[in-house]
Amino acid sequence: MSHDHDDRPQLTAAQAAAVLTPPPGRTGGDLVVESLQGLGATTVFGLPGQHALGMFDALRRSSLRYVGLRVENNAGFAADAYGRITGEVAPLLLSTGPGALTSLAALQEAAAASAPVLAIASQVPTAGLGGGRHGYLHELRDQQASVRDIVKSVHTVRAASQIPSAIAAAWESALTAPHGPVWVEIPQDVLLAETTLPVVSAMDATPRELYPRPELTIAAAHLLSNAERPVIIAGGGVVRSDASGKLRALAERIDAPVVTTFGGKGAFPWEHPLSLRSWLEDRHTTDFLEDADVLLVVGSGLGELSSNYHTFRPRGRVIQIEADAGKLESNHPALGIHSDAREALSDLLETVERREDPGAAERVRTVLEKVRVRIDAQELTLEQQVLAAVRQALPDGSPSFWDMTILSYWAWSAFDARRPNTMHSAQGAGGLGYAFPAAIGAAAADPTTPVLAVSGDGGAMYSLAELATARQYDAPLTWLIVDDGGYGILREYMTDAYGEATGTELTRPDFVALAESFGVPAVRTTPESLATDLTKALAAPGPSVVVLPALLRMFEPTHL
Repeated sequence: MSHDHDDRPQLTAAQAAAVLTPPPGRTGGDLVVESLQGLGATTVFGLPGQHALGMFDALRRSSLRYVGLRVENNAGFAADAYGRITGEVAPLLLSTGPGALTSLAALQEAAAASAPVLAIASQVPTAGLGGGRHGYLHELRDQQASVRDIVKSVHTVRAASQIPSAIAAAWESALTAPHGPVWVEIPQDVLLAETTLPVVSAMDATPRELYPRPELTIAAAHLLSNAERPVIIAGGGVVRSDASGKLRALAERIDAPVVTTFGGKGAFPWEHPLSLRSWLEDRHTTDFLEDADVLLVVGSGLGELSSNYHTFRPRGRVIQIEADAGKLESNHPALGIHSDAREALSDLLETVERREDPGAAERVRTVLEKVRVRIDAQELTLEQQVLAAVRQALPDGSPSFWDMTILSYWAWSAFDARRPNTMHSAQGAGGLGYAFPAAIGAAAADPTTPVLAVSGDGGAMYSLAELATARQYDAPLTWLIVDDGGYGILREYMTDAYGEATGTELTRPDFVALAESFGVPAVRTTPESLATDLTKALAAPGPSVVVLPALLRMFEPTHL
């Protein structure tokens, strides 16, 4: 077989010499960091451990910036946020066994939210692989088995020469729509062994584009062009694929009202005449969606939260655009289009016919007024006051990260994110402790913009160690802790269901004194002074904590 060599690399004499005589003292760990640099990484997250020291030693010989957190799960949340904010791969360096396993809840959230996290974990020495019981420190029978159900792909390394290819393949997988976490595993001895392999140069790991099939675009465009009452549900896929502009153009072209899911916050302008906002846990919205004769669902699987707890029953035709093939028609029959949201919306824009509906905006106003009347009847003034104060204090371009707490549940429905890709929560997997470490990841992505984290006192206890991290890196973030003395939402659920709550009341520290012990300025606030105190904290350099003692209540559900 002959090969065409005309396009092979043309090296200068100096470059050739560098390739043929690489610098001494390099190890498998160097191949890891060189591969990451060659793929364009600039920042890595993680936590060192004995088997992973070869990677961490190599970091000091690289230009990569290392952000180390105090708990692996929090390092995973920080990487998740970095990936969401930048759209780039976020490398996460982990050690074997307990270190790897402690990251799993964060990787589950990254998978649910389509965040491109590249976890690189060490393993016991090669001789200990294969399920034998050798008694190595941190040994598991099959470490990969613990992550295989969570991540998009698993890549195993057994020799140094496999490292660059494994990392490149994982990188491509993480960035192929739908984005998601991936896993690379490298034994300790491979990371520590000296290598004479040439320094890794720039590598190409361009993700495959996911385009819609043309006959499906034509069919969808025909349905939308001839619909009487089209409505659009915009999910997190619109945000992840940076398709907010395309979404707005399509909605305006066919005069279709738009509701955003909780993962799709900011995908459509809140104050737009066609905006139904995000009131998905409201029967008035659900009724409106059911009445649509054509429903376009973009970048959402219409899961539990997006379907008002599976009470939503569409009566019209559903068109579903989704990059995750497993989510197509997973909950409702549809014209399923397996595609990246941006590509599909772009093709629809070129194909659909203009449709005018002067009454669409009025129907939207009617639904929003019904929602307002329902909420106002429940006398939830404090909750709306607190949420309005947060919105007033938060600069429009600042990202916010929300833990699983009552104020966040309000924010899913009632908070104006103002811009796409600025409001993020842990609602994908629903784990506690996301907000504060995620804010650290966002601050690493853009240290010029203040970041807000919102937690309850229960969720805050998961992340307290990261006050040291925020101080160490002087991260420009403010942590709002709403202190209601326990797991507030679980207290409500249990009281409603069983008449009283069990296991929900918590002893907690003086959060202000605790933050100050880390060298982080803190203030105790009130609902009346919250906007002023938050504004001041967000404007100050470095990290800060604002504690709001308040007992918030949820609005009544409509799905029961």
